[in-house]
Amino acid sequence: MLNAKIPVGPLDNKWTDYKGHCKLVNPANKRKLEVIVVGTGLAGASAAASLGEMGYKVKAFCFQDSPRRAHSIAAQGGINAAKNYQNDGDSVFRLFYDTIKGGDYRAREANVHRLAEVSANIIDQCVAQGVPFAREYGGLLSNRSFGGTQVQRTFYAAGQTGQQLLIGAYQALERQVALGNVKMMARHEMLDVVMVDGKARGIIARNLVNGKLERHFGNAVLLCTGGYGNVFYLSTNAMGSNVTAAWKAHRKGAAFANPCYTQIHPTCIPVSGDHQSKLTLMSESLRNDGRIWVPTKQGDTRKPNEIPEEERDYYLERRYPAFGNLVPRDVASRAAKERCDAGYGVGTSKQAVYLDYAAAIERYGKIEVSKQGNDHASAEEITALGKQVVKEKYGNLFDMYAKITGENPYEVPMRIYPAVHYTMGGLWVDYELQTTLPGVFALGEANFSDHGANRLGASALMQGLADGYFVIPYTLGNYLADEIYAKAISTDHPAFADAEKAVADRIDTLMNIKGKQSVESFHKRLGKIIWEKCGMARNEEGLKQAIAEVQALKAEFWSDVRIPGSINEMNPELDKANRVADFIELGELMCKDALNRNESCGGHFREEYQTPEGEALRDDANFMYVAAWEFAGESNWNLHKEPLNYDVIKPSQRNYK
Repeated sequence: MLNAKIPVGPLDNKWTDYKGHCKLVNPANKRKLEVIVVGTGLAGASAAASLGEMGYKVKAFCFQDSPRRAHSIAAQGGINAAKNYQNDGDSVFRLFYDTIKGGDYRAREANVHRLAEVSANIIDQCVAQGVPFAREYGGLLSNRSFGGTQVQRTFYAAGQTGQQLLIGAYQALERQVALGNVKMMARHEMLDVVMVDGKARGIIARNLVNGKLERHFGNAVLLCTGGYGNVFYLSTNAMGSNVTAAWKAHRKGAAFANPCYTQIHPTCIPVSGDHQSKLTLMSESLRNDGRIWVPTKQGDTRKPNEIPEEERDYYLERRYPAFGNLVPRDVASRAAKERCDAGYGVGTSKQAVYLDYAAAIERYGKIEVSKQGNDHASAEEITALGKQVVKEKYGNLFDMYAKITGENPYEVPMRIYPAVHYTMGGLWVDYELQTTLPGVFALGEANFSDHGANRLGASALMQGLADGYFVIPYTLGNYLADEIYAKAISTDHPAFADAEKAVADRIDTLMNIKGKQSVESFHKRLGKIIWEKCGMARNEEGLKQAIAEVQALKAEFWSDVRIPGSINEMNPELDKANRVADFIELGELMCKDALNRNESCGGHFREEYQTPEGEALRDDANFMYVAAWEFAGESNWNLHKEPLNYDVIKPSQRNYK
């Protein structure tokens, strides 16, 4: 079932050879072919813009009112690329190596090397689009460090990199819309993929404004719909982010890979109470200059500024001296959890650690007074100048923290705690980004391919744009070259009618339950089960309990959910019910995947499998594979394994000390 289609030959040449030998579609034939792009974040917008520019007829769908509302705007800290502007030893190979190592040797070598190769082109593309990356005094683009690396390769636009990159891709997309090459379908949600003779030939979408179901033909379907972090209810994802499009493809036969690989981000504002519906991310870029610590005394109730230096435990610097505060996200998250669980947490909940900028403010202040030739500057002057530098680099992040917490992070350390952020699992794809459903491709966070068991910071934006701008134009062409003889299929075809009926029947069933409990209450209960038993740490007993609890929750949902309103109108509660029903099924698969993987790797930490120092303990002999799950009926999946072969990098115990 699984054929990764990895090109033969040396790793360095695979992508070049593929591009030189793949099939092409000539310009006249491109105008005859229709492509459906679902999702208009960085992966979707860049793909739709690129394919429209190439001459394909593109239909782009998003459930928001504008592509600019895609969750990609929430990415803050930066985008990786191996340009080595800093002359600090970076290279394509080092980016490739750091990504494989950061993913705990659970990613496919060929895909990751391709990602590293095209990374430099992404920056050039975005600069040409006018993305306002930060620059050094001499005019070169500026770089900063992110976790899991010892070089500076992260390009950034203050603390709003995702937003600026999305505006660039959005402009490229809207240009194609204006030219008539792309038709934009906002406020539409894909609810099924239509298969004809074993190939994807379109989708069923629901118009979220009037509630009507629509049929749309396409010679190929690209799913660019992001990740599934909202299965946890509380996450850093936008409230609308969901798994529905990917899950519909999964139920039609597309394998879902590594669903238990979810990323916990170490730098988030802690939970403040049951009233919350989402969490706020503080960019990993803050770990560039901020120092993370807890008091050395358990249960210390003093204010942070009252705790002297010798009574502070900078635990990441202590445990991982080579990388310090810039260890990968999974390592930093588990370390924070361990300190809090041991009684060293801070704040009213004791579920937080400090992120302190006092040392950075002083360091930058001294540099500024040195520039001025002021050898007699007072401590107040140094602090004021240092704060100004920090404000220029991170100001919008500091402002956001102050608005949410009511505290001034320039004066007192921020309080942070890990939270669900990114999902490394997703639809299984081959080297060409095609799923196990012919004609269905998955790009960006919606696929599993590039990050293994843990994603390094600033690599999500890199993968989304790499897939959309530089990979899919070749690999989709290779697929569509064989489709130029296939006539467009009418949406009156029985396969479209059957798919629409199945969607309509499910919606009718949901609306006719007329129970007593809200959709939100079920989502919240699901999130609590998954977070507590399949979150930062998992164990066999807890996962077995979670599977049973999720199955019981599913039965309760389908017998007692209450959805107000009607079908043929704008009905956000119905939209949400559709998505939560899919999250419940996904939650069960996540727990089964985590239970099956008897090892710890990256973001998947099984408590039974750890080193004496508490680090993740992999089992390469038995689990060096991609777990690709095939849907086989309600609460039933078949496991297919794609072996991971490392020809260039030798897997070893990850060490950031």
